[in-house]
Amino acid sequence: MLFTGSDVVAPAYANGFAVPAYNISDFGMLTAVLDASEEVGSPVILLIHPDDWEFVGDKFLAAVFAMAAASSVPVAIKLDHGATVEQASAALRHDFTSVMIDGSLLPFDENIALTRDVVEMSHLVGVSVEGEIGTIGPRDPRSLAEMKDFVYADPAQARQFVDETGVDMLAVAVGTAHGVYPAGFVPELKLDIIERVTDAVGIPLVLHGGSGAVDEEVSAAVKRGIAKVNISADMKTAYYRKLREVLADPAQREPLDICPPAIEAVRHVVRHKADVLASAGTSHHYDYRPAGVGQRRWVSGKAAVQH
Repeated sequence: MLFTGSDVVAPAYANGFAVPAYNISDFGMLTAVLDASEEVGSPVILLIHPDDWEFVGDKFLAAVFAMAAASSVPVAIKLDHGATVEQASAALRHDFTSVMIDGSLLPFDENIALTRDVVEMSHLVGVSVEGEIGTIGPRDPRSLAEMKDFVYADPAQARQFVDETGVDMLAVAVGTAHGVYPAGFVPELKLDIIERVTDAVGIPLVLHGGSGAVDEEVSAAVKRGIAKVNISADMKTAYYRKLREVLADPAQREPLDICPPAIEAVRHVVRHKADVLASAGTSHHYDYRPAGVGQRRWVSGKAAVQH
């Protein structure tokens, strides 16, 4: 069932679990993520990055929306790391139910201005917005030196950002990076920063770079206010590693023989992440009520607990 990003994340923030969010760029990933999420009873967010969108095209989006709407668990479809107002506007025209605008590499005042413009535009049509502060770094950092250039989220700055933009959730730099970490590096989440930012902003926080992080630290972060965790590399690595294993046999040529093991590898990741984020079996936290033709959305009548 299709939900807005806020409608999916709000029960997680109120009840101490986090919603897994997966970067989807082909049909096998899409099928595996939705099937496994239904299997374990976990809400899920499907992330479409602008680069992936350009690759898969609008026709693939039709399949994403159809399968999400037919799912038995809450599903949001989110633009991931939109960089411009134009990209966010395109997502709204295509009925994305949530938008992430990333101005974190801009000067702080420009990040605020960009994010505020996207929030004002998106809220007019009932779509939630995620912003980002601090630097989470490049995708697939190649050296330990690159990992030292991060700027961690500052609680006071986070409060100002939320006040001046009106974002519904906030991605914060707390020790993780996008993609695959260089050899010899193990991320260490700054749980103290998460606690202080949570206390400062009072809205759900988002952990980007959820792949490669230590499971116990991620679970601890969820207990401190992280209510959405982005996952890409762990899922894609499992998917393509299994494909390579199967294709090592030169006799393999049929998709019905090649693809299922890779899809099962993704399902395994999704089941595991649902346990780490405590999102498995959380459907009882959602109240499903009609909110328009073909859609059902969570309607909150519960007060959020304090973290």
